[in-house]
Amino acid sequence: MGIIATIFIGLIIGLIARVLKPGNDQMGWVMTILLGIGGSMVATYGGQALGLYHAGQGAGFIGSVIGAIVLLIVVGMIRKR
Repeated sequence: MGIIATIFIGLIIGLIARVLKPGNDQMGWVMTILLGIGGSMVATYGGQALGLYHAGQGAGFIGSVIGAIVLLIVVGMIRKR
């Protein structure tokens, strides 16, 4: 997958995660893209650790959104400190 496609999918996943998680998550476009890409990575490696995915198999769209929501929760907890 090209870098432009990765950025676009990261943006879509990040936006959906921000809409689904209640609360005020103030971040710009770049952080939203990084949130989506990071959520996909969390879902992929977390799924592999739990035995849901095999090595080399990526997480699906829903798994990526859930991973991004988990990242939003973790970042929210760190910002409160």
